[in-house]
Amino acid sequence: MVFEKVREMICNQLDLEPETVTEESLIIEELGADSLDIVDLVMTIEEELGIEVPDEAIEQIRTVGDVVKFIESKR
Repeated sequence: MVFEKVREMICNQLDLEPETVTEESLIIEELGADSLDIVDLVMTIEEELGIEVPDEAIEQIRTVGDVVKFIESKR
């Protein structure tokens, strides 16, 4: 369920088709996100899910699965 929500946010933000986003997808290298996209994604996660994402966590996130694991660890 968390993956589906994260995938939806990423697809909306980066204008991607859902089938192109997997948990193994590299957010920058494969999905084409830049630093501004990452900031916007973090803000969306914080607003929609009500969790705070510290800067050091952002630096550790590389894949969609990393985002999912982070969110699950905060629930």
